[in-house]
Amino acid sequence: MSIDHASQTTLITGASSGIGAALARRLAERGTSLVLVARRAERLEALAAELRDAHGVGVETVSADLGRPGAGRELVAEIDRRGLEVTSLVNNAGVGMDGAFREQDPDELGAMVALNVGAVVDLSRAFVGRLVERGDGYLVNVASMAAYQPIPGMAAYAATKSFVLSFTEALWWETRDSGLRTLAFSPGLTRTEFFDAIGAEGYTGGFQTPDEVALALVRALDRRRSAPSALSRAGNVLATSLSRFFGRRSTVLVTARAARSAQLMRKSGAAPSRRS
Repeated sequence: MSIDHASQTTLITGASSGIGAALARRLAERGTSLVLVARRAERLEALAAELRDAHGVGVETVSADLGRPGAGRELVAEIDRRGLEVTSLVNNAGVGMDGAFREQDPDELGAMVALNVGAVVDLSRAFVGRLVERGDGYLVNVASMAAYQPIPGMAAYAATKSFVLSFTEALWWETRDSGLRTLAFSPGLTRTEFFDAIGAEGYTGGFQTPDEVALALVRALDRRRSAPSALSRAGNVLATSLSRFFGRRSTVLVTARAARSAQLMRKSGAAPSRRS
């Protein structure tokens, strides 16, 4: 059954820029009411005003740091206080780091794991019961092409996205008969603030725009047959299959060569970049 976007109220995290903001625009075009969540309140308010004026949809904004323990439950409490009914959720907020693992700051690593993993679990748990009860929306957790193989030079980041992929595909099975569409969505290289902070040097392959990624996500949701995961670009399918053709050792070696891990390892001290 197709999604009736005009009947949805979708909460998007990391909505102040990049993929989150582009997705908000694409959904607003389809008549979706929105709850936009990120740390930067001024950017959220500017985007909300744009969408209200352009599409006449309802848009609420919530400024929140989702990396804190219990942030998901606090967000649910705020949604209830405002009398909102969220019917769909997109966990898009995330942070990335590259460079040699041994040189990365322990506090920044902990913050990355808290946001990329902890917040996804916390928010999914906080909302999934409500979404299943409603039964006509979607739960999307944004992973990454990095989720499909270990990446030296981005060891911890890739591992957090592997968690998101595995976790969400399992949730797809658990919710498959409820009417809720559960999806792990994996963008490839995308021109966002993610690379403004850590730098794009060392990353090969064509970059997509945030709007291209957002459109691919909406199209994945619109497919009649629900799937546990989807990619932002069809050409990335081969990269998800490395471990099927090679052993684990060879997969790491091939990935390191393709990702230019030796160059990434030299980018010590690269600042983390939030998608929020």
